[in-house]
Amino acid sequence: MRTGPAVTPSVLRDHFVEQAAICEAYGSPFTARLLERAGRDLAAGGPVAELVGDWPRDPRTDALSIRLAGALHAAALSGRDRALAAEYPAARTDWDAEAVWRAARAFLARERDWAAAFLGFPPQTNETRRAIALLAGFLHLAERFELPIDTLEIGASAGLLLCWDRFGYQTRTWSWGLPGAAVIDTDWRGPPPPTGAKLRVRSRAACDVNPLDLRRPDERLRLRSYVWADQAERLARFDAAAALALESGVTVETADAAAWLEERLPARAPDALTVVYHSVFFQYPRQATRARIAAAIERAGREGPAPLAWLRLEPEAVLGGPRESVRFLIDVITWPGGERKTLGVTDGHARFVDALGPQIPMPSGR
Repeated sequence: MRTGPAVTPSVLRDHFVEQAAICEAYGSPFTARLLERAGRDLAAGGPVAELVGDWPRDPRTDALSIRLAGALHAAALSGRDRALAAEYPAARTDWDAEAVWRAARAFLARERDWAAAFLGFPPQTNETRRAIALLAGFLHLAERFELPIDTLEIGASAGLLLCWDRFGYQTRTWSWGLPGAAVIDTDWRGPPPPTGAKLRVRSRAACDVNPLDLRRPDERLRLRSYVWADQAERLARFDAAAALALESGVTVETADAAAWLEERLPARAPDALTVVYHSVFFQYPRQATRARIAAAIERAGREGPAPLAWLRLEPEAVLGGPRESVRFLIDVITWPGGERKTLGVTDGHARFVDALGPQIPMPSGR
């Protein structure tokens, strides 16, 4: 339920303009054009204004424009609006932005209640290409500790990245994993990870405050709809990872990440390396929750009976870097000792990885 005063019209419009530019920079001209026109419709008092003009919270934090793009993509994917589906990239690679928007505008005017209900849920992108950045961290840890690994993923959404060790990975300079599996690639720059390390995942568990269940067609559709419609490779990776997750029977517990770790970490096994990991998650919980997560991990690292690692793929700004930074860090802290090491730099979709060479470890700090 919406509460509090609405955000000013200028803040809403600026959000749509900003997100359109981000989509353009991340290789989705279709979504960029769609959001540009949605922003204009918002300013003109059209169906978008009727739908989101009284939005009560920060639209950037809520990823409001991505919610809207997801709603329209879901309507096209599901066939809820055949006229809209006929204009989307899946139906015609020579899509026309004006024709798309005419169909989208008509849909939003006609199905306002359905669209409003869809916008009530935060997006969960769960970009599967991020797995290649996480793999670099896991290989680094496997080489260093030579122990079986128990994994704990927080902010896991539908669990697409729980089976990261069952994917196939391919770059110009190295490869790893199973042939015929979901293939993850990227523009890898710099030294390769230690692909010869013996990596043994013994157990895996995960939590999310609102996990989506891939076994439910409506929830699988919702998750797929957040992938930008003109990015066929991302959609194919999603489909392959979702099929593997269903085949593997992964489960994601409904839980607050801080409380879940506070309960699980003190009981971790003494004969394995436990790895807490997450990707593009840490910016979303409140500051108090982030502090509890960090405190639970650091306390377990100091007091626990076995090695512990905290593997993160997160915005540099969230990990204590400059607030204006747009970089994402592949970052790991290990105990005993609390040493921190940054393994590489990437972007939010892991379209490239700049792997860093040997570094001097530094204390983790707070």
